[in-house]
Amino acid sequence: MTRRDVVVVGSGPNGLAAAVTLARAGLGVLVLEAEPTVGGGARTLDLGLADGITHDVCSAVHPMAWASPFFQEFDLAARGVELLVPEVSYAQPVPGGRAGIAYRDLERTVAALGVDGPTWRSLVGGAAAPAVRVALGDKRSIPVVDPRAALRFGLGVLEQGTRAWDRRFVDEVAPALLTGVAAHAISPLPSFAAAGTALLLATLAHAEGGWPIPRGGSGALVAALRADLEAHDGVIRTDHRVRRFADLPPAHCYVFDTTPRTLVEVLGTKLSPRARAALDAFRYGDAAAKVDFVLDGPVPWTVPEVGLAGTVHVGGTRDEMARAEGAVARGEHADLPMTLVSDPTVVDGTRLADGRRPLWTYAHVPSGSDVDVTEAVTRHIERYAPGFRDVVVTSRCTPASRMSEHNQNYVDGDISAGAASIGQLFARPTRRWDPYSSGRDGVYLCSASTPPGPGVHGLGGWYAAKRVLREFGITTLPSLAP
Repeated sequence: MTRRDVVVVGSGPNGLAAAVTLARAGLGVLVLEAEPTVGGGARTLDLGLADGITHDVCSAVHPMAWASPFFQEFDLAARGVELLVPEVSYAQPVPGGRAGIAYRDLERTVAALGVDGPTWRSLVGGAAAPAVRVALGDKRSIPVVDPRAALRFGLGVLEQGTRAWDRRFVDEVAPALLTGVAAHAISPLPSFAAAGTALLLATLAHAEGGWPIPRGGSGALVAALRADLEAHDGVIRTDHRVRRFADLPPAHCYVFDTTPRTLVEVLGTKLSPRARAALDAFRYGDAAAKVDFVLDGPVPWTVPEVGLAGTVHVGGTRDEMARAEGAVARGEHADLPMTLVSDPTVVDGTRLADGRRPLWTYAHVPSGSDVDVTEAVTRHIERYAPGFRDVVVTSRCTPASRMSEHNQNYVDGDISAGAASIGQLFARPTRRWDPYSSGRDGVYLCSASTPPGPGVHGLGGWYAAKRVLREFGITTLPSLAP
């Protein structure tokens, strides 16, 4: 086989970000993808549920893409990718016919939350810049931020990451609105990792880009990356699963957009015992089961404003969500599991076909669960949208145990490619000073198992590419502009 400068294993957003960066620097790049289609967790596919309906296979809503320095320089808009911004970033229905509404307009949100509005403003207002720079960094360098804003953000994490999280709230709506975002971490509540996740994503909800949905689906981001890579002579080979080192063509460097587990399986004894032990110690978290629906009308939410949201967190009150996530952490299935819901047609009419629409949902479950959660998800949505069953045309569940069939990085259904804990936010995947190094010269990791962690931002790949370029004596990053 032809020798390449760099072989990238995996074509998720991080793998493609690395490949684009390296190809633009003039290196010969080959991307190997196990699946028939590229994109990893950012694919949009026809699942065969209804004519003309496509579903986002994993990620659907992209605040991290809007905030990402990589995608800002890559300039998605100039490449024809439209990030559509809902009027309501996300919503949280609670019992009693009420709901928390996170409008993109912060002050409108504050006013709607009433007595807890000032507390909401103090927690998330004005904290976006330091939150983003800290959260989206490589966890080894110190970002330049306003120290007062950073302190405010840090104190918010300390408060919301402990049982002090209720001390300033009066009503139940605002804390539920924040906890629904914290639950993205799929971890016990409260925790520091979940609190950091909540404050980061909540601040982005009120930023200029909000929680955007790409027109046509998440695959639009991948298509733009692929087009740029191929325009710079990069090559993508699909249906090429890498199980062992012999499956790799010769190259100067290898970049793995995979979990540490896959890296160890492929490299085997080519890794030192110490490096293998460090990678084997990486912990994977609890899981998500996916239910894709096709509807013949909008979800009949009791609170109409919930239907304006690109994302709805169906979990109830803060206490209910804490109990549900606690059950999952104990290896149990919650009767009403924490459920994330997104209807892209809220802003993207191109996703409609003959009056039908896709509905994207995830439910949190124990690692490796083989349970079909369709009924549990349907029942939970019905709690806040009576009559939901009547608009369902068809559905398909992918249990946690089968999530890795379409993306090997989702170990036992862990869509974050590694447990969200305060330790693994920094020692991700190991305690090495260079978190992208595998422990073997010329071999790097760049997946969500590396900093800055999960999310469609491309930064793991971009940061890893900087290390690879140095191996070729290239010290200046290439421009990513169109």
